Amino acid sequence: MNAEDLKKRTKAFALRILRLAAALPNTIEGRVIRGQLVRAGTSVGANYRAACRGRSRAEFVAKLGVVEEESDESAFWLELIIEGEFLTQRVVEPLLREANELVKIMARSRLSASRALRKQNRQLEIGNRK
Repeated sequence: MNAEDLKKRTKAFALRILRLAAALPNTIEGRVIRGQLVRAGTSVGANYRAACRGRSRAEFVAKLGVVEEESDESAFWLELIIEGEFLTQRVVEPLLREANELVKIMARSRLSASRALRKQNRQLEIGNRK
């Protein structure tokens, strides 16, 4: 999956989050969960786009870490919706699966980019010693 595919996927995730959030009950608990879920879920796509525009590999790695965290936080709120029975598991489960998949994708990408950054830094150190 390339960067453009992930941009589309994270945007689609944000839209699905917004639709699900709109279905939450208009109670104190529902409003709190809605706000937290919308912030985390829409942040996934926004921060992934920011990561792609990173000015350095180090910035890219750092921003991918934020995307991973926001994906995981989204999963937390979705789990809370299921366990608190605010919406049915059947409705929430597909979005929870996507949140968990995004966590895994971003974690792998961050680790891969971190390795490449360390390799680049080692090569620079070797070059500076000569």
